[in-house]
Amino acid sequence: MRNIIYFSLLVFLAFIGCSSSDETPITSPNTFKILSLGDSYTIGQSVCESCRFPEQLKDSLKLQFSLETGFDLNVIAQTGWTTTNLKTAISSENLTTNYDLVTLLIGVNNQFQGKPFSLYETEFSQLVQTATNAAQGDKNNVIVLSIPDYALTPFGQNNGNPETTSEEIDLYNDFAENYCAQQNITFLNITDITRQGIENPELVASDGLHPSAIAYSKFVERLLPIALEKIE
Repeated sequence: MRNIIYFSLLVFLAFIGCSSSDETPITSPNTFKILSLGDSYTIGQSVCESCRFPEQLKDSLKLQFSLETGFDLNVIAQTGWTTTNLKTAISSENLTTNYDLVTLLIGVNNQFQGKPFSLYETEFSQLVQTATNAAQGDKNNVIVLSIPDYALTPFGQNNGNPETTSEEIDLYNDFAENYCAQQNITFLNITDITRQGIENPELVASDGLHPSAIAYSKFVERLLPIALEKIE
């Protein structure tokens, strides 16, 4: 009887050993994919690459997850881009549709370059749909940011009429916010932060026009809880 038990134990241990050698215990870490679409406010004109808000958002998200969790960020943006430029750039990209989070911030150059407002109305809605498609077809994974107000910067104070600039940016933002509300898409207002640029110069980059790294960190303070809710 004792020999039978001993033999059975050897067979069991041998079986466990064979099973362990066949398994692959190492698994790939979970990786979240983020896409940020826009213009100079997204690319981070006049601040370091890690200072722009998409990078700050990525770094802030990392702190909320385990070390095994990865974050891949793709930025499609360039200084001076209008809605038309952004559409053209996206069409030349082999854009996948598996992003966990997509941000969109666009329109200031339509205003600055005096493009017809109707062009923004048409192309903004198209870009929101593009963002939604990229976000696995789920509009709940999209965040639209309001357009910053450059009127309250040294550049804006010395170029054109600051009051008119602010009024026109309000027009763009009102349209975007109303459109997003109708489509049940998250719209985040960060314009008020940039309107402190004259009284709080540290919010303006060295070029006297774009947001500083500090301003972008304030964007991220508002973005982070929304982003966490969407990807968790």
